[in-house]
Amino acid sequence: MNILEKTDEEILAIANPMWADLIKYSNEGNYGAFTRNFSSSFIKGANEVELGKQFARSDLAKNLSDDYQYLGMIRRGEYITVLYKVINKKNKGEWLGRLVLGYEKEKVRIFGATLF
Repeated sequence: MNILEKTDEEILAIANPMWADLIKYSNEGNYGAFTRNFSSSFIKGANEVELGKQFARSDLAKNLSDDYQYLGMIRRGEYITVLYKVINKKNKGEWLGRLVLGYEKEKVRIFGATLF
């Protein structure tokens, strides 16, 4: 399967709920739920102790608004990067969210997720 063959609408139907879950579980500091859609390669790089520290210390990771805005997509190789504008509820700033999706064992998984 090739994710690049999906339409923008099909990608957003997958990406938006995944992004909403990342925001929800980041705000809650719920590592298990936060990482449940990660690819096996991404989960190996997501150190549970370090993520726990990030959740505990980061106002950004705990105060994300669920009122995000889709900005666009980048299609490259075997992956699609979906970009979002995200608001921090505490610091009232705007952040760029990046969600990288691809297939692993015939299922769409998260291969990257970042806030800039």
